[in-house]
Amino acid sequence: MEMWSSVLPLLVAVSPALLLLLQLPDYTTTQKEGLWQDYKHGRHGSELPDKKHFCSWKCLLFTLQWPGAFCQSLDEESLCTIPPTINNWTIHGLWPLKAWRCCTCWPMFESDVQELDAELKEHWPSLLNTQRSFNFWKQEWEKHGVCAACVEGMNSPLRYFQICLKLRRQFDIQRLLEDAGITPSCERPYKLVEVHEVLAPHLGDKHEIQCVTDEKDREVWFQVKIPLSHNLTVGCDHHNVTAGDPAPPRNSSHGHPCPPQVPFYYFPINHQDPQRPCG
Repeated sequence: MEMWSSVLPLLVAVSPALLLLLQLPDYTTTQKEGLWQDYKHGRHGSELPDKKHFCSWKCLLFTLQWPGAFCQSLDEESLCTIPPTINNWTIHGLWPLKAWRCCTCWPMFESDVQELDAELKEHWPSLLNTQRSFNFWKQEWEKHGVCAACVEGMNSPLRYFQICLKLRRQFDIQRLLEDAGITPSCERPYKLVEVHEVLAPHLGDKHEIQCVTDEKDREVWFQVKIPLSHNLTVGCDHHNVTAGDPAPPRNSSHGHPCPPQVPFYYFPINHQDPQRPCG
C-alpha cells in the first residue's frame, strides 16, 4: 500500500505527457509515404541536388536497333537471341550526351516499371541470352536514366521509361521504311542517301544511320541514333552531337556511320538462326 501511494503521484504527473505522445501523428509513417511518392513518381527538378551541374547536358540520343543485324554487332554472336514475338525495331536507349556528375545512388526495382512490363518486353527486349530484359532496363536507367532525371518529365524510373516508350511510338521507323518500299532483304542493298531522304522529315537531318561490317565484309544496317533537345524535340544544336556517345554494350563491336558511297544491307530477322539471317 505504501508503494502504490508513492507511485501514484508520479503516474498522475506523467500521464498528460503520455496522452500527448499518443495523440501525435505518426511522422515516421508519413515521412516514409512521402519518400515513396517522391521515389515512385519523381521529384521536382528544382529539388534535385546541385541541379546546375547535375543537368549539364543539352542533347539526348534516342537509339533504336534492328534485331536482324544485332548479332552481327556482337564480338560473340552466340550470345544473341531474338524472342519469337520481336519483329520490329527495338529500343537500345535514351542517352543524355556529355552528362556529368549524375546521381549514382538511385536504384531501380522491378516494381518501379511493373505496369510497363508487357510494353517494355515488346519494344525494349534484351537480345542477349545472358541478360534478362529487366537487367537491361536497369542497366540503362543506372547509366543513363539517372542523368536524364534532372528533367521533371523523366525524374523517376517509371517516367523515364514511359518517355522512352512514347518516343518509340513516335518514331515508327519500320512503317516509314515500308511506306517507301524499303524492306529487309538478303539480296538488295540500299544507299545511304535513299534511306536518309525517307527518315529525315521525321527524325531530323542530324539522325545517324549506323552499320557494322559482317564476316563477308558487307556493310549491315543495325542502328539509328536520333538527336533530341532538352524538351524532346527532334534535332539538337549542340556541337559535336555524338561526342561523349555512350560506350557500346558489353560484347559489342563498334558501330560506325554507314559509309555514304557503299551500299548497305538491311537483313531480315531470322528467329531460328539469328547469327545467320541470310543463311
